[in-house]
Amino acid sequence: MHAVFTHVTIKDVDAATSALREQVVPGVSQAPGFVTGYWTRKDSSGLSCVIFDSEDAARAASERIPTMVPESVTVDEVETREVVAHA
Repeated sequence: MHAVFTHVTIKDVDAATSALREQVVPGVSQAPGFVTGYWTRKDSSGLSCVIFDSEDAARAASERIPTMVPESVTVDEVETREVVAHA
């Protein structure tokens, strides 16, 4: 399994939360190889961790991120990592 971590800056919390729940999460959960995902927020900073069943699926999803984010956020960093353990 591989994880895609995305760090964002939130410009409009209400708009970002609405877009996240109505567009981003449903879209990501339909991606090939999707296993699970978590989206978090602290003040104007967002961090998501989405798990995919393969490195290829994770890399393909990470390449689509810039086209999926709403205007209410700015992508700061996208990183793909191997999952080496989980509970």
